[in-house]
Amino acid sequence: MKKIIQLIFVTVLISCSNQNTAEVNETQLIEDLHSYISELSQDSFLGRGPATEGEVLTLSLLERHFSALNISPGNNGSYLQEVSVTESTVINNPTLEIRGDNFAASYRYGDQVMLGTERQVTSSDLIDSEVVFIGYGINAPERDWNDYEDFDARGKTVIVMVNDPGYRTQDPGVFNGNRMTYYGRWTYKYAEGALQNADAVLIIHETGAAAYGWNVVQNSWSGPQISLTDDNQNLDKSQVIGWLSYEVASEIFTQAGFDMEEEISKAANGNYEPLYLSDLKASTHIENTIRTSSSNNFIALIEGTDRPDETIIYSAHWDHLGQDLALDGDNIYNGAIDNGTGTAALMAIAKLFAEGAPPERSIVFLAVTAEESGLLGSQWYAEHPIFPVATTVANINMDGLNVYGPMRDVVVVGDGSSELENYLSDLVELQEGRYVTSEPYPERGYYYRSDHFNFARIGVPAIYFESVKDHFEYGQEYGEQMQQAWNSNIYHSPRDEYDSEWDLSGLLLDIELYHGLGDVLANDTVFPNWYEGNEFKAIRDATAGERIR
Repeated sequence: MKKIIQLIFVTVLISCSNQNTAEVNETQLIEDLHSYISELSQDSFLGRGPATEGEVLTLSLLERHFSALNISPGNNGSYLQEVSVTESTVINNPTLEIRGDNFAASYRYGDQVMLGTERQVTSSDLIDSEVVFIGYGINAPERDWNDYEDFDARGKTVIVMVNDPGYRTQDPGVFNGNRMTYYGRWTYKYAEGALQNADAVLIIHETGAAAYGWNVVQNSWSGPQISLTDDNQNLDKSQVIGWLSYEVASEIFTQAGFDMEEEISKAANGNYEPLYLSDLKASTHIENTIRTSSSNNFIALIEGTDRPDETIIYSAHWDHLGQDLALDGDNIYNGAIDNGTGTAALMAIAKLFAEGAPPERSIVFLAVTAEESGLLGSQWYAEHPIFPVATTVANINMDGLNVYGPMRDVVVVGDGSSELENYLSDLVELQEGRYVTSEPYPERGYYYRSDHFNFARIGVPAIYFESVKDHFEYGQEYGEQMQQAWNSNIYHSPRDEYDSEWDLSGLLLDIELYHGLGDVLANDTVFPNWYEGNEFKAIRDATAGERIR
């Protein structure tokens, strides 16, 4: 193990005179990480649900940690940035009623359908709404693609396929081929459906295309759902949103006289005409409890010595799914890996900077709320930035990090995006036996599923990387087994609990890279940009004049 980790924390060890000092640092940092993750994922933290006692405990822990390091509050004297949120919980287990002249079915909430509403109201009704398959539910003018063209969605329940057409065709010329675009995300599909005035938007679940099983849909969509508080109660959103299991969707198509697989394939080839599913109509009644309250982002700051207005922002989401009282047995989503590990890494990196030489640029440590509810905390920050966007050098995001030992691979999620990848590659070369590689499952759209995406949307170069499956000692098969077990059995379930036997030496290797990247940027004068052709480059370039010294 000593050989594997021999270059840990290069910037820290430059001043160290002997290997024993380095070994003590490594040992202490691993102990710190275990301690941070263990505390964050205790049952008493109640799954770190926003606007709960779990939030109070989490923010208190973060404040104690950063205050002890003499790292300043980052929001005008406060560590907190208030985020107004509304918690909505479905309480009536709504069924989806599908009726036609020759067909009637009631589909159960949970194992067959998941239903809800983005409207911040106590009840929402869908009554005899025409059922129409609209393909992928995408309107992308720059790709000459519009599934809603010449279609009036008012009074309709639109059924759409998860992911985007590139996944179905595997053709690089269709969207991004196997690599998911934002058009494939469920958040986009509901937003576009609302813009088109659809009564309801229901997504067909398929494990490969969604990148997770139906159990993840069940766990993520049951219990409290958090959204940013809207003065208009989100009444411009669809009355109902939700998911159909593959089996339920197939049955609806069959009863309407169509083959679902055939229609999905047609839709992936473009120019698809909306398909009215015979005379079928959908109805449901949703009852919610509504609780509007405040959650908080946590922001700490190490001010730069030479260029304090230029900032590097580290981010990790502190929240998880909270507690679901409707579950029997263990009903706490402890979120040890997701995202106790990322929050712990944020704390560890802050300690490294606090103990090192002062940076020339400012370093911001941002722990955001409500990531699990749709990246809401980072969305709030992006819309209400504390530090100027134009002079934010980069966002370095951490989410769901490695606990299975040292891995050779450094996987850049959404690789080929920005010049930050050049800096990362240089740092990886210092770690013997490691290499940078593309994400193995680009079809899963991970780039759009964590908080760095909201920085990208406002033009800030953002990077998210992790080590995944090529274990130094046990090889790729072991790493793949660990990933499969995580995706199938642990992700977004109460099983995501802390284990004192975790081998965090691999997490330590990644923290070296995270810390090193921020350290290099903090003492540089360059502003990295997006690569040519990236969809966010034009947004960044529009603010170039504000970065002229």
